[in-house]
Amino acid sequence: QVQLAESGGGLVQPGESMRLSCKTSGIIFNIYQMGWYRQAPGKDLELVAHISPTGSTHYADSVKGRFAISRDNAINVVYLQLNSLKAEDTAVYYCNADRVIGERNQYWGQGTQVTVSS
Repeated sequence: QVQLAESGGGLVQPGESMRLSCKTSGIIFNIYQMGWYRQAPGKDLELVAHISPTGSTHYADSVKGRFAISRDNAINVVYLQLNSLKAEDTAVYYCNADRVIGERNQYWGQGTQVTVSS
């Protein structure tokens, strides 16, 4: 079975940092683009960042310069480093795996809550 397991969310104050992790299983990790999405209450799902199998990255304008996505192909994990957090970053963050070689398909994690509040 394909599983994506997020961890690292929680409550932080504005200006602080945190790191989210997504451990995958059941996929050939190095043929998947990995991404992070988020959804705030009452808002649409939003792409935060994604990273190709070889490390090419893309960021939403709202997080560019503050967040960093990375991956470890040796242990099938993708990370999202969240720096200089703002209240508007509060959302449920979801890990996504998007196959880019062969038949395209994608998978989603359960999500992890990030709350930025003083």
